[in-house]
Amino acid sequence: MPSCPLLLNADMGESFGPWVMGMDHEVMPHVDLANVACGFHASDPDVIRMTVRLAARHGVRVGAHPAYPDMVGFGRRSLACSAEEVENLVLYQLGALSGVCRAEGLAVSYVKPHGALYNDMARDPEIMTAVMRAILAYDPSLPLMTMATRDTSAVRELAEAQGVTLWFEAFADRAYDGEGRLVSRREMGAVHHDPEVIVDQAVRIATGKPLTASDGSELLLTADTLCVHGDNPESIAAVKAIRQALSRLEASA
Repeated sequence: MPSCPLLLNADMGESFGPWVMGMDHEVMPHVDLANVACGFHASDPDVIRMTVRLAARHGVRVGAHPAYPDMVGFGRRSLACSAEEVENLVLYQLGALSGVCRAEGLAVSYVKPHGALYNDMARDPEIMTAVMRAILAYDPSLPLMTMATRDTSAVRELAEAQGVTLWFEAFADRAYDGEGRLVSRREMGAVHHDPEVIVDQAVRIATGKPLTASDGSELLLTADTLCVHGDNPESIAAVKAIRQALSRLEASA
């Protein structure tokens, strides 16, 4: 059974110039980890520094949220990058965020790839290895955040061989298929909107209870961290409710 409560993480700093994405100021006080966009799928130097400052103000750890160089597609489209290109683009983005963190008295604490890179990494060992090589080149102590699925043995073996620490991530507001992978956003019911359903799923993951997959099977996910989203007032309310629920679990543990 996973420790409880889970660390809450959220994608942050994804605005760009005058274009605003998310409600970072409302979310930051309720999370433990801020996945900060590094400029390839979103963000700019001003937004990155503002986000890092906000994290410092609330005592939130900062993680790099690198992506494919796809600002137009918000990093949600797979690009035909070689393994060497993936390693270098992750290393480049790590360096950019690290410079801002250093200026604000912080350090990068972990790495969570974004969007298509995150999904490609989860299903392609060559891409996963390239991301791991970037981490090893920068700081071997940094954990890599990746998807918690029904069977994580293969990625665990790869991480052990490379000498990289893994943090497994689950989602409170997303539906899962029978393999423990996220149901495509193109399908009906892929995203949960009912706050009660979202909080219940968060508590089930935190306490090691099974979820019901889209095929009706029971799904047990072992996770270290839970991703939450806060881009509207309803989702902010869900984040607060999850934090309260997990805090109650911690108090009763």
